Amino acid sequence: MAITLAEAKVGMADKVDQMVVDEFRRDSFLLDRLVFDDAVSPGTGGSTMTYGYMQLKTPSTAARRDINTEYTNNEAKREKKTADLDIFGGSFKVDRVIQSTSGAVNEIDFQMKQKIKAASNLFHYLVVNGSTNGGKGFVQCKFDGIRKLLSGTSTEKSAEAIDLTTAENIDKYMYSFALKINKWLQTMAERPDMLLMNGDMLAVMQYIGQKMGYFSREKNDFGHEVVSYRGIAMVDAGRYYDGTAEQECVETDSGTGLGSMIGLKIGLEAFHGICPVDTKAFIKSYLPDLNAPGAVKTGEAEMVAGVVLKNTKMSGILKDIKIAPTTAA
Repeated sequence: MAITLAEAKVGMADKVDQMVVDEFRRDSFLLDRLVFDDAVSPGTGGSTMTYGYMQLKTPSTAARRDINTEYTNNEAKREKKTADLDIFGGSFKVDRVIQSTSGAVNEIDFQMKQKIKAASNLFHYLVVNGSTNGGKGFVQCKFDGIRKLLSGTSTEKSAEAIDLTTAENIDKYMYSFALKINKWLQTMAERPDMLLMNGDMLAVMQYIGQKMGYFSREKNDFGHEVVSYRGIAMVDAGRYYDGTAEQECVETDSGTGLGSMIGLKIGLEAFHGICPVDTKAFIKSYLPDLNAPGAVKTGEAEMVAGVVLKNTKMSGILKDIKIAPTTAA
């Protein structure tokens, strides 16, 4: 069974939790469109927060044969893999006097929305850069992100450092770049549902799409603009603030100026989320009781989830796109 956040919201009796789900959807195009397999049943102490699945590595082939001859055996190859649910969220404190005098801006509501936004950004960051065993350029978490899942696969392609750092260069090379995109898209088994990228890459893609007539825009359920390239939604994956500095979820290398974009096909046989069987444990909020003793109140927002890729041909990465000037030595 697969559920979306919109469907998970329906089964929640708590109105505040429903509001929190809508905030996650509003803050994240990816979370709004992602489907989740609600098949993980955590046991005592969270000992069974693991999702097991088979990933298709090599598809089967077909051939012709002559009369009185046999086919050459060929089997699709799968690999057994696992991913664990991870827990995202945080807490905040509000003095009861601040809350009671906050006026038009409800302080608890403000802090809750900011915490949800931070959790969404962290989820984006780990969806792209997460790794169960860490490593250079990756971030330790309970599941592998898309960069790790697609590393070395046939759908990870290089744009060969094509230079799109200026409008003049984009005008000069946009047809060559469009050809690279088309060839990259053809490496995937199905057309992706979205292209994840950073803001600089999105600006370049919008410019190229407008120039070539491949650009379109529409409004989603929350009134936000969704822009598309050849009918594929282009999504700014945003920035994750780690408490010290902001990090692009889809980074551009500061030394080389090289960026990338990620194509995702959403579905239970492609790229999808995982969450607990009990959707009440999927996304949860904890609001402070203002009538209870204590001057400083604590609120929390939390999501329990992860991602997997069932078929490496269902998503891809186009890397080595030069979209920023090279940093001088």
